[in-house]
Order: sequence, then structure tokens, then C-alpha cells
Amino acid sequence: MTFLVTGATGKVGRHVVGHLLRAGRRVRALTRDPAGAGLPESVEVVRGDLTDPGTLGPAFDGVEGVHLLTAAGDDYATLRTGPELAGLAEKAGVRRVTLLWNGQVGPVEEAFAASGVEWTGLQAVDFMSNTLAWASAIRAEGEVREPFADVPGGVVDEADVGAVSAAVLVRGGHAGRTYVLTGPQTLSRRQRLAAIAEATGRPLRLVELTEEQARRRWRQAGHGEELIELLVSWQRNPPPESTSVSPAVREITGREPRSFAEWAAEHAAHFGAEAAEAAEAAKAPEVSETVKAPEVSETVKAPESPEA
Repeated sequence: MTFLVTGATGKVGRHVVGHLLRAGRRVRALTRDPAGAGLPESVEVVRGDLTDPGTLGPAFDGVEGVHLLTAAGDDYATLRTGPELAGLAEKAGVRRVTLLWNGQVGPVEEAFAASGVEWTGLQAVDFMSNTLAWASAIRAEGEVREPFADVPGGVVDEADVGAVSAAVLVRGGHAGRTYVLTGPQTLSRRQRLAAIAEATGRPLRLVELTEEQARRRWRQAGHGEELIELLVSWQRNPPPESTSVSPAVREITGREPRSFAEWAAEHAAHFGAEAAEAAEAAKAPEVSETVKAPEVSETVKAPESPEA
């Protein structure tokens, strides 16, 4: 039987594909751009769009399990085609699906809960790879500008999310359950920056934005108001499940989840690790507002200005 992976070229999808292949399963990958997928040759790559169910019929043929996104695109907007997707899965005889949420339960989760397909919800609170958004600022300026610097969050390695999804799809036994997925500890943005400083050997600084400055920056980046409200809500006052450590990765995969320190060490080059020595030599002797790793304890408040 074949396993269908939607969002197969995304942060989690590539890892689901890899874990399924290592388990000896046939994989069909759904993407809007097959030519640019860059997946292993053994993967059957098909074109399709979850927002347009009319493009998906053949993708479900002969499929035993599906890793399914609940977001409509890169802006994490809620996917509204849940009833159509559940109908396609039932018609094709799909046995089970994993539902990777986008931060809120929506039409996809509701439709599969009412269907005859075994479903399992995967709630990844925050991917470690989202921290790569800091890379250019760290390389260029040695600083990060973020709001809500000390709010903890249960970040998880997207590779662990992929491992959980693949294990659930192949082995079953998790029907009707929803799992919060985190790493082995909760970390604030300040603590994540400290781990990156440790991994790169660079002194780094955190500039804390006000909420209004953060909203303005997200608008300038082209984010819609729905996404901005979601970002503010999650970052300012996250739900309890996102600020505690979950045992789900260990219980489902049989191994401990990777720590952020391990992830940072693996991705240190993205943040300028190779240039760390040269950057240190070029720095002025006094940089009073910068604290070297592993402590990034001082925060510089960003000034209120339209340019922030």
C-alpha cells in the first residue's frame, strides 16, 4: 500500500517522507510544484492543491494512510475544504490520517472526526526551524528583534514531528487522539538565542519589540490581520499545552525528542558560525549591551518609531 504525504516539500512533510521510506513504505508526495519538489527518486510525486479538491482524486487512489495539512498555505490560514477531503479519503478507502494543525481546530479536524477514517491530531506548538527567520539578522548584526521575549514555548524539532506522523500512519493505535508535540524543554526567545550564541560562539543581543511594533512589522511583511492576531495571541498568552513539556514524541517513537541545543548545533552555519572568529576580531572592545553565550540576559527595548 501507498502513503500519501501532503505538504511534502514543507518543514514537516519532507521528514514524513524520509521516515516512511526508511520504514520500507511506498510514498506518494502531493505538491503544487512537482518539478521543484527535490524528493528522492523512489517517491511518486503528484500535483495537487488542498484548496482545490477537484485536483486531488487520483492522489488518494490506493492509499492506506495520509499525512494531511490543515493549513491552506504558507500564511497558515485555516484550510476550509475539510468535508471534501474527508469524503475523498473515505471513498478511496484510506485507513488512517494524521492531521497537522495550524494553531486552531478547524474544518479539517471537524470533518474527519465525523468520518469513518481513523484520525490522529498532531499539535506541534512551534517548530525549531522557525528560528531560521533570525539567521540573516544574526549574521549581519548579531541581534534579534522580537516581542514577548520571556514567554516560554514548547518548541519541537520538525524531524520529530515527521517521525511521529510516520509512526502513527504505519503502526496505527492512535485513532481519535490528539497529541501536543514538544521537545524536552520549554524555552523563551531569550533562551533560544542563548542556545544559538552557544552553538555559534558569537555574542548575541536581544532587542525586545513592543506588541504594536511587532504588529507593524508583520503588516509590513504582508501578513493578513487574521494571521497577525494568531501570532499575537500565541506569543503573548499561549495556551497551557504550549508551555509545558509533552511526552508524546517519546511515547510514540520510542526515543527522546531532540533538544533545541542539538538543533542549534546542527544548524549553526545558518547563523554564521564559520564567520564567528572574524566577527569577534572586528568587534569594538566595549559592547555593553551585548551578553556573550550562554547568557543572553539583558534586553534592549526597541524605541517607539514607525521604522521599528
